[in-house]
Amino acid sequence: DVQLQASGGGLVQAGGSLRLSCAASGYTFDDYFMGWFRQAPGKEPEGISCISTSDGKTYYADSVKGRFTISSDNAKNTVYLQMNSLKPEDTAVYYCAAPYEVGLTLGILHMEYDYRGQGTLVTVSS
Repeated sequence: DVQLQASGGGLVQAGGSLRLSCAASGYTFDDYFMGWFRQAPGKEPEGISCISTSDGKTYYADSVKGRFTISSDNAKNTVYLQMNSLKPEDTAVYYCAAPYEVGLTLGILHMEYDYRGQGTLVTVSS
């Protein structure tokens, strides 16, 4: 039974930081990428970051590049998203996923996935 358990969301002031975690189980961790996407109220989902669990290559959407850092601990089957310099427009529900395909085109991150976790809410106040 595949599970992706995201945690770490909360309320933070603009300019602050949060770290999200996503613990995966029920499948071979390094057979897939790990990634994060978010969905703000009334908006389409937005892919923001992915990491290859086999070689560590990272991908970032332009909207978060330079502010967010993705990392993985393969021994713990866990991926992290360190979010710095948060802005009110980062407010969204953040989801982790295990994509089997990732693409970055014109600064937009696309992910194809079968597995995703429940969301964790990040609220950035101005």
